[in-house]
Amino acid sequence: MTETMAELSEATPGSKSEQAYQAVKARIVEGTYTPGYRLVLGTIAKDLGFSVVPVREAIRRLEAEGLVTFERNVGATVAGIDPTEYLYTMQTLSIVEGAATALSAPLIDSQSIARARAVNQEMRECLEHFDPVRFTQLNQDFHNVLFEHCPNPHILDLVHRGWNRLAALRSSTFRFVPGRARDSVEEHENLLHLIETGADADDIEKAARRHRTATLDAYLAQTT
Repeated sequence: MTETMAELSEATPGSKSEQAYQAVKARIVEGTYTPGYRLVLGTIAKDLGFSVVPVREAIRRLEAEGLVTFERNVGATVAGIDPTEYLYTMQTLSIVEGAATALSAPLIDSQSIARARAVNQEMRECLEHFDPVRFTQLNQDFHNVLFEHCPNPHILDLVHRGWNRLAALRSSTFRFVPGRARDSVEEHENLLHLIETGADADDIEKAARRHRTATLDAYLAQTT
């Protein structure tokens, strides 16, 4: 097997392909690579100290997730923000994530609740010297605890797809609506209370959906 084929076959954590994927995705999410930024494989490979092959594999994965687009005679570029796509994706995510959270609730143990509450406390502390990128990452970490126990793999897949689709914009969502961040933390605490007190699944789902749509409403009010 040649070196190129060996790199192509790498799919395990820690492989060059995985490292390249994580590095490029982080730069997109953090805003280092902005919408429309041209992703030159050779430049990225040199920067990471890899050959072009694992970088190409990483770009293909990001294209499949909707974070990168490929145009003939242009190449790979960071996907732009379509307000209509954002609206539809957030509406869809509010439904599927609400369902996933409700289905997860009976399976979330006290340790997971404690972990989510610790993350939410970090988010609260982040409000003092607001860092929207850090806050958004913590926000995703929080919600991961709430929906990752979902026993329905199809719903869970839809949730992951929604988060991936929003990743580029979500890095700056709270930058557009910083006032929404404080409300978000309080709503998180309410969700945790509902889950630990064994609230009805419908109430948990509705609360999770309201939480998601409130962010959408705040964003639309700010940009229209």
